[in-house]
Parts: sequence; C-alpha cells; structure tokens
Amino acid sequence: MAERTTQELLALSRAAASQMRALSEEDVNAALHAMAEALWRHKEAILKANGLDLALAKGVVRESMLDRLLLNEARLLAMIEGIRALISQDVPFGALLDSYTHPNGLKITRVSVPLGVVGVIYESRPNVTSDAAALAIKSGNAVLLRSGKEAWHSAKAIVDAFREALAMTVIPQDAILLVEDKSRTSAEVMMKANHELDLLIPRGGRSLIASCVANATVPCIETGTGICHIYVDGEADLDKALRIVDNAKTSRPSVCNAAEVLLVEASVAPVFLPRLYQVLVSEREEKGLTAVALRCDALAYAALQGYEGVTEAGEDDFDCEFLDLILAVKVVSGVKEAIAHIAAHSTGHSEAIVTENPDTARTFTNQVDSAAVYVNASTRFTDGGEFGLGCEMGISTQKLHARGPFGLRALVSYKYVIQGNGQIR
Repeated sequence: MAERTTQELLALSRAAASQMRALSEEDVNAALHAMAEALWRHKEAILKANGLDLALAKGVVRESMLDRLLLNEARLLAMIEGIRALISQDVPFGALLDSYTHPNGLKITRVSVPLGVVGVIYESRPNVTSDAAALAIKSGNAVLLRSGKEAWHSAKAIVDAFREALAMTVIPQDAILLVEDKSRTSAEVMMKANHELDLLIPRGGRSLIASCVANATVPCIETGTGICHIYVDGEADLDKALRIVDNAKTSRPSVCNAAEVLLVEASVAPVFLPRLYQVLVSEREEKGLTAVALRCDALAYAALQGYEGVTEAGEDDFDCEFLDLILAVKVVSGVKEAIAHIAAHSTGHSEAIVTENPDTARTFTNQVDSAAVYVNASTRFTDGGEFGLGCEMGISTQKLHARGPFGLRALVSYKYVIQGNGQIR
C-alpha cells in the first residue's frame, strides 16, 4: 500500500475523534482490554520488530540509548500492566464539574470533554507508543503517533496490534494512527496542523522539544528534558545519600528522571566524595560494570585529587542532560547556594535534597521551583506509574496546563452547557 501523507492521516484522526465523543466508559474499557490482550498475542512480532530496530541502531546511537530502545518480555508485560491500570480508573470525560442557576433561570453546567486529536512526537522509546495510545483511548481522544526512525518498526508492530484489537470493538481503528513519513517533514506538518491537532506532545531530547516549542503553532506541552539535581546537605545521613545518588544515577541513566548533577555541602565533601567515588567507580569496576565518569568543579576536583578518571567539569557540564553514566559534581556552601545553582541550571524536572534537618528540607521544597521536589528519595520516582497515574504521556516541565507526570486528567478540557426556556438578553 502506498505511503499515506501526514496530512491524510491528520484528516483520518479528526474524523475518528468526532466518533469518539459518543463513546461510553464501557466502550473504552472494552477497547483497552482488547489492546492489552493484543500486545501479548503479538509479542513475537513486536519483539522481532524491536530486534530489527536494535540491529539498525547499533553503532549509530550510543550504548545507553540502546537501553531506551530495547523491548523484552518484562517490558512488554509492564506496558500491558500500564494499560490494565487505566481500566480501573474513571474516564475523565463526561464529568459534571460545575452547575449553577442564573438569576434569569438559565441552568449553566460545566462538563469535561476530550481534547479531540492528540499528536505525539517521540524518539527511541517504543513503550511511548503503547502508553500514548492507551491514554488517548481512555480519555476519549484520537492519537496520531510520530515515532523516531530508530523505533519505527517497533512502533508499527505495536500500532498494528492495537488496530487489530480496535476492529473488534466500537472504537474506530483510526483513533490510533502512526505517521508513515519518517522524514523531518512529517514533524513539521504536525507542528503547524492548527485545524487538525488539538494538542502536540514532544517526548525526546532537548533539540526535539526546543524545535516543537519554537516552531509549533498548535498548543504544545514541553516535556522530558531532565537536568535533575541532588543536593547532599551538611546534615545528611551519608549512607542514605550514597544509596540515593547511586540509584538516581546508575539504575537507568538513559531516562529523564536520572540525576545529572550532584551538589555537596562543603563541610561533608571531603568525606562524602571519596566514599561516592568508591561506590560509583571502584565498586562498579570490581563488578565488571561501567564506572560513572565524575566531572567536578574546582572544589570537588580538589577533594578527589589523585583519584583516577576524575576530570574537571567543562563549561557546559552543569547544563547538560547526559543520559549516560556521567555525573557533574559541585561543592556548595549550603542550601542557599544549592537552591541558587538549581534555579540557574535546572530544566524544572526533578530535584532532591538529602538532609536530616526538617527546616532545611522545608526551605528546599519551598524555594526550588521544579515539577517534582524530593526529600531523602531518588529522583527516579518521577513517573506516572510510580505516582499512581498508570500510564503517562510524559513529564511536563512547564506550568500550563499540566506539570510533572501527566496522564488522563491532562487530556481533557471542558465546555459549558446551558439550558434555557426562551431567555433572551
């Protein structure tokens, strides 16, 4: 079959969205059940397609990014569980939000309604295909997915399974569509699709998000870029701090909620930083794992003088989302300097403080203006599933109209319905 243009797919999405408005909660839940079952039924085809994507990506993208691309049975099961978690949630559309009667007798109500057509542009994360499609269906929207070329075969296999599932329900198949044009042109068309797209969500690296924010004429939610900080206070439990930093940096360095910058209070730096080196470098090398590269400011570098592999931070290292086993390290005078540094360099994603002083913790949480602010916990928890939302569309680093992990509630708007009896103004 000839490749369909992005404009043609947008028109199909718009037509499907109009049909979605007539659906009930039972309709969308039946579709989600069918979609979850289809993923497992087609697991061999999906994993084979993912294997092709991985083979094509090897040597082209760095090793840490291959982890983002990888699908296996465990990750497929997690995608299925994410869909099933949505089934137990109430649909966000059709809810009565407000009701009052005007002095002239008009009854004015405000009800939640689907947005219409949601466009998602993303890169090498096949699970985004599943999460975005399931969230769109549950919220009564149609979705047009534009996968990066690195994950395109995986995305197509997932979408094919979903469309087969929808064919067995009352949901129009075109409620889930995948852009077929892999060139940059398709992304540009979506950014300018004012009469077809109601919302555009970019999920990927800084350049993709910046391009959408700068060029999109449709409403756009800025997501994902995570220069996440951890501040180890002078009154921190250092054992606790080591566990938190290790988890936040090494458990999955290629994701946006991984820590990229460590700030350490000067009084504990001479003790803490050598211990950190032992955990992130020496012990990892002993286990045959890749060591974390520490890029240090002058004071941190002095505290680690003579430690092999430690380098001085470059000009851009405190403004970089490494998505790799690299950690920028800075010694600060206290919580005020830590807060000032975060304000100057953060992307507004997730920040953490490790301290046993509740007043210091309160100062940090009050003054750090990011979507998620942690006390004595890893930044890796910033995730829709971990926050009890089920699947997520992304992590919004802006303030309107969604912030932090966002899912169903951010995919509806509202309208006023007014009932009268001949009133005129």
